[in-house]
Amino acid sequence: MADPASYRPATVAVTAGRPAHEPDNPLNEPITMASTYVAGGDREYGRYTNPTWTAFETALGALEGGRCLAFASGLATVSTLLDLVGQGQKVVAPRHAYSGTVMQLADLEARGRLHAELVDIADTAAVVKACADASLVWLESPTNPALELADIPVIAEAAREAGAYVVVDNTFATPLLQQPLDLGADLVVHSATKFIAGHSDVLMGAVLTRDDELYGVLKGRRDLIGAVPGPFEAWLALRGLRTLHLRIERAQANAQELVRRLGEHPAVGEVRYPGFGAIVSIVLAEGALAADLLTHKTKLWVHATSLGGVESTFERRRRWKSEAATIPDGLVRMSVGIEDIEDLWTDLKTALDTLTSS
Repeated sequence: MADPASYRPATVAVTAGRPAHEPDNPLNEPITMASTYVAGGDREYGRYTNPTWTAFETALGALEGGRCLAFASGLATVSTLLDLVGQGQKVVAPRHAYSGTVMQLADLEARGRLHAELVDIADTAAVVKACADASLVWLESPTNPALELADIPVIAEAAREAGAYVVVDNTFATPLLQQPLDLGADLVVHSATKFIAGHSDVLMGAVLTRDDELYGVLKGRRDLIGAVPGPFEAWLALRGLRTLHLRIERAQANAQELVRRLGEHPAVGEVRYPGFGAIVSIVLAEGALAADLLTHKTKLWVHATSLGGVESTFERRRRWKSEAATIPDGLVRMSVGIEDIEDLWTDLKTALDTLTSS
């Protein structure tokens, strides 16, 4: 048998974090429902560890190439990382990013905890300049929902020279399409709610690092704050992770074909797609009203705010007051699922056609 360290990502997704291949062992890590353990061992208490979390952390860690800590949600992960920024220190972050991250930064800045400088993440020179006096540089690549790309290696090098840590939210790309730790990042964040779990039935987050000191600090913060996942959620997320490669392959193929067809439809003024992944953003030529109408005229596509599930969902992002004012009013973020491409397109085209029929 090959050394597991030599396995390709699809095999890692299926095999990592499983019990040892010994007689009568289960193939899957069981759900350990325990808040209390018998004293004298390494576990002690349910807020510190759980075997089901550990199995999930092992598997995602193997895919990202780092040590993983699971959290109760993606925002719990974000909050824990931002809590490590010193009083009054500067955080550089994308002006277009997950609204929960931007809202947390705004809240912390309003309370005098830190200074947030929001930048155009695709303007590498401007981001590098902003890194000079930063404590933490937060990246999304692609960004949510504008789908801009960051030059992670160049920015990470500039941040390192300035003594700042670099965090990359890798939720959209997943470890199958991008591994930020290999590109120079110190920390990787996931909303495991999205593609990792993949079935719209779990709230979970995760952070990964290769820095043992950072890992220890974050583990201590998780123990203290208690932002831990439930064992059932961890089990569901791990089960979802087993098919990540299949879901991403199908969803990405669907997205790429939709991008081609959407670009030819007269109702669509702009198509934004970074070239990989399953998230597409379109800007409707007739603006916000057309975008709202589109999201209410489909039968297969679901109007919903989350993403990364097996089903295709979409929404007009500016319906949320927290969305950046620089995002077009008519932008619709689309999370492409694994349905048949012809069914997805027929449903979408039928709705788009009604916007131009008059």
